[in-house]
Amino acid sequence: MSKATVIDHPLVQHKLTIMRKKDTSTGGFRRLLREISTLLCYEVTRDLKLTTETIQTPMVEMQAPTLEGKKLVFASILRAGNGLLEGMLDLVPSARVAHVGVYRDHDTLEAIEYFFKSPDLLEDRLTIVVDPMLATGNSSIAAVDKLKERGAKNLRFLCLLAAPEGIENFEKAHPDVPIYTAAIDSHLNEQGYIIPGLGDAGDRIYGTK
Repeated sequence: MSKATVIDHPLVQHKLTIMRKKDTSTGGFRRLLREISTLLCYEVTRDLKLTTETIQTPMVEMQAPTLEGKKLVFASILRAGNGLLEGMLDLVPSARVAHVGVYRDHDTLEAIEYFFKSPDLLEDRLTIVVDPMLATGNSSIAAVDKLKERGAKNLRFLCLLAAPEGIENFEKAHPDVPIYTAAIDSHLNEQGYIIPGLGDAGDRIYGTK
């Protein structure tokens, strides 16, 4: 049984419906993605650990809650993952950002890394891996493989849409990495697209084909 968390907040679901419509413009899609990514980020960080610090309000001194530990890392799977970053950084502007460029060789099925840049001390940070779509799961699995190779231990995966096939593959490869998504759709078609889905997220973000 999948342990994926579906973020079913009404605003998330409403915005997702508009994003699914084929006649939503590139600008509208990008704006909605930024808005929805902030809401998704709110949920995926709900249980962050807190500590306290002494502050001075205009009235008195007090012990006030503040985030504990090192800064978060948002790890974007290129290229479409970048579409989620702006809204997340609106909410957590102090977060560090990693970029992971990987693809699977169609013949060998091995993960080919073409770009990787991340903050240091990944082993001491919560790393939230972001990609709008979890379709087959191959790229997401490869990206998490690469982050673990660089030392990341505490990871979460956040996407806009997921297919059951992708969830199954991802959870087999990385059972220690929880999945957060706005919706689990029906299935993948023969071309590996999520159905009913919303098309190619990267193309809709950047106006490419």
